[in-house]
Amino acid sequence: MSTVLFWFRNDLRLHDQRALRAACESGAGHLVPVYCHADYDEPTAWGFARVGVHRRAVLAAAVRDLRRQLADLGNPLVECCGPPGKVLPALARAMGATAVFCEDIAAPYEQAEVAELRSAGLHVHTVWQSSLIDPLGLPWPVQSLPRVFTTFRQAIEQARIEPSQPLPPPAYLPPQPPGLVFPPGLVRVPAPDAAEVSAADSRSSFPYGRPEFDGGERAGLQHLANYLQRKLPHTYKRTRNALAGLDFSSKWSVWLASGALSPRRVVAELRQFEQLHGKSDGSYWLWFELLWRDYFRFLHLQHGARLYRARGLSDQPQHAGRLDAQGFERWRRASTGEPLVDAAMRELEATGYLSNRLRQVVASYLVHDLNGDWRAGAAWFESQLVDYDVYSNQGNWLYIAGRGTDPRGGRRFNTRKQASEYDPEGAYLRLWAAR
Repeated sequence: MSTVLFWFRNDLRLHDQRALRAACESGAGHLVPVYCHADYDEPTAWGFARVGVHRRAVLAAAVRDLRRQLADLGNPLVECCGPPGKVLPALARAMGATAVFCEDIAAPYEQAEVAELRSAGLHVHTVWQSSLIDPLGLPWPVQSLPRVFTTFRQAIEQARIEPSQPLPPPAYLPPQPPGLVFPPGLVRVPAPDAAEVSAADSRSSFPYGRPEFDGGERAGLQHLANYLQRKLPHTYKRTRNALAGLDFSSKWSVWLASGALSPRRVVAELRQFEQLHGKSDGSYWLWFELLWRDYFRFLHLQHGARLYRARGLSDQPQHAGRLDAQGFERWRRASTGEPLVDAAMRELEATGYLSNRLRQVVASYLVHDLNGDWRAGAAWFESQLVDYDVYSNQGNWLYIAGRGTDPRGGRRFNTRKQASEYDPEGAYLRLWAAR
């Protein structure tokens, strides 16, 4: 009987798993679920690790929960350490497999991983599943995506386009091949690092060291249920611009980023909530922001690697003058001298989390006040954020820098005005004052 590999990427869940269902329905008699632990210390072009300790801890929790659930289904997760383009072909050879199923990720680094597998002779079947709305269900071909988000959103809503219903988790998986033997050194579980076993900072707005903020699928589903049970969608629009706390935002982004939560599952439960408790500005705004998440994904399908150029989608060079590398170091080390920016950057480095309002403020300050390279800022967020999402991260940095689809050509925030409006009593500045 034939064997296929199922490669988990940014879809660390069993519910609403279109790609996994495709693998199970491929006709193969055997299935091997695989996760590749990346080289977390791989340096970026700016000299720091691509994945920092907080993001490592949350990803490790998501993988740990997936491992336990797959074991309960009788098909244990096979974990490898190393680049997928190297370890997956070796694993396939060891078990006589020629096909790999996985989710499709429309970003250059992730596309290159798939291309490497195909160059090694594997048949790779990618399945798009990370957006609310299927790209084929849009009112236009994705290459004709509107240049402005508002036009996109209005067209979706006027056409009454809703996500498809989420799939249930599988009750059964095809077994692994009998007597499977792996080459020495190919398969191993990485030892937990200090971030996995230490408690998160007690000031954190996402204290991942607590069980209810565990990064795994089951904790994510429970968090979603609790958030709705407490009727927090009704207050969301009023609180979403707060700077700190557990309930001012939904915190769904952490589980959505790793794929531990499906956006279609989130919206299906949000719609049920609205049927029971009524619609509100807050529940609508949650949908609104999930549509932004979709828009950034579709921009990647439309523009691909152009979104990663220094000038982004602009026809103009990034800067006329020299970029300030020293300014970037002051920014990421929270030593700019601007109180709100430094407090936010201390929070980010200490916890791996930052409110949406503060992400915009610090990004604007790096790009517009320090003449910094927006790509360096995006890379620092990729390293630090526990809810790092390649699409949203790139899209939001382009938006702030005026290199994306913002009709206003970028967003520059007055940090003193932001502090006065969103931290009038100075509570946030005191919380994250230098120690």
